[in-house]
Amino acid sequence: MIAASEPVQRRRDARLLVIGAGGAVRHATRAEWIDHVRPGDLVVANDAATLPASLHGTHLASGAPLEVRLAGRASLAADDVSFSAVLFGAGDWRTRTEERALRFEGDAAAVWAGIARHGRPIQYAYVSQALALWDVWTPIAALPVAFEAPSAGFALDWRSLASLRSRGAGFATVTLATGISSTGDPALDARLPLAEPYRVSAAAAAAIGDAKGRGGRIIAVGTTVVRALEHSGGRAGNGVADQRVGPGTELGVVDALLTGTHEPQESHYQLLRAFADEATLALASAALEAGCYRTHEFGDSMLVFKTPGAALSNCAPPERHRAWTQTLAGFLRGAAASSPSAST
Repeated sequence: MIAASEPVQRRRDARLLVIGAGGAVRHATRAEWIDHVRPGDLVVANDAATLPASLHGTHLASGAPLEVRLAGRASLAADDVSFSAVLFGAGDWRTRTEERALRFEGDAAAVWAGIARHGRPIQYAYVSQALALWDVWTPIAALPVAFEAPSAGFALDWRSLASLRSRGAGFATVTLATGISSTGDPALDARLPLAEPYRVSAAAAAAIGDAKGRGGRIIAVGTTVVRALEHSGGRAGNGVADQRVGPGTELGVVDALLTGTHEPQESHYQLLRAFADEATLALASAALEAGCYRTHEFGDSMLVFKTPGAALSNCAPPERHRAWTQTLAGFLRGAAASSPSAST
């Protein structure tokens, strides 16, 4: 796989790897995700808008430049301006970064005005140019509470959303304050994702109940939606998603996931293990590698359908999974090298 280095949300050549409920893997264009939606299904996306959560300043004692990246908060309330944050550059070494909370001085209105004026979107070195705020807002962005973009929503466009109704399917949104995806520190990254506040509206909860009652599937757009719906059980209300979704998780609400491409070392990959068993994920990883899919938030996408018994089969010893993954990945790389059509 290769890193997507340009902030283009809806590339004309964007690709989709489809992982079926039976374990079959096939290539498609990303626009074809809508073709896998059936009458009675409900597509649910995160409508959080992305904050300019990277703030630059100066360490008063040393004069050294530093960056503060807002990382989380306890609620979606507008007057809640107490954040957890990650500090880059010079700082106070006496307090562990993961235990430090950041409290701005002044009333909530002044804090939000300061963030809007001085903040920038959080970004990483693989992006080749400075991000503008509109680069990280999805087409359905509403309440500005996300610290990084709920980037699976970049795959959405108004044409595909309009076609849902003609297919007899529905669309709903929830709001979850998407946290940071990486701190750059392995010990901290092992604790991700942080607890994330969310809101499921009464309308969204009713749509979920109606779809389930008709035998329809719930298709989540992004891992953040999976966390919110599984934590809430699809019921209306505010909450804080503090659980880890991964191997051994029995999914009770979500049936399929439209997401970005994830590598095995990423925290998002662990969530995929609630949808598919290790053999299927190994097949998918090899197909992504052989097909040179783009990774990260401006990259290509995957559509993963829940495999019956995935949570149970993922509980096998990790050594067995690792050996199986390496063997299968090597086989598929060899097949891709000998077949000109393998990456089409």
